[in-house]
Amino acid sequence: MKKKLHRSDCCRIVVTGGPGGGKTTAADLFRREIGDRVVIVPEAATILFQGGFPRSPKPLAQRFAQTAIFHVQRHLEDVQAALYPDRTLLCDRGTIDGAAYWPGEPGDYFAAIGTTHEAELRRYDAVIFFESAAVGGSSIEGGNPVRNESIEEAVVLDAKLRRLWAPHPQFVLVSHNPSFFKKISFGLAALESMVARLTASPAKRKRTR
Repeated sequence: MKKKLHRSDCCRIVVTGGPGGGKTTAADLFRREIGDRVVIVPEAATILFQGGFPRSPKPLAQRFAQTAIFHVQRHLEDVQAALYPDRTLLCDRGTIDGAAYWPGEPGDYFAAIGTTHEAELRRYDAVIFFESAAVGGSSIEGGNPVRNESIEEAVVLDAKLRRLWAPHPQFVLVSHNPSFFKKISFGLAALESMVARLTASPAKRKRTR
């Protein structure tokens, strides 16, 4: 008989948002500041596309890609949770993000991967949402070589992602700011406050499984 795998009860915080929002920068800075109390779960899409996974605008190919990203993201989280059960996971995007990139309705995405929007929201303790710089008309060019969205596409994606994550009871919005420094500072403060509150007493977490 196969042994059933159970995921650990470590705290999971999603750091997400539209393209060019600064989420990856903030997560990395926070990890450097706080040390071994947290561990980053890298963005699955970036790992796959940088590794040569095909990227195509064709709907069928997009569906296969987003399905692959979902499973890689989920297993990356579970591997990090197994390796570091006493640390808070900072997830660079989460399993819900794929619904914004899916060529169809979000409900079709969740049905295709065999889950629900509500179930995936319950997977995480909190969400820190970094609004895309494109919302303010600013450039979203940065250090991610696989980013290919225009400013207009980034605005649309940002809105879709926000609608998907906003229902989480522990949702925090880090709004666009012309000063990237001020925006990141606010995001880091939000992360620090959320981690402190969630790790002070696991019994007080708002997530219900």
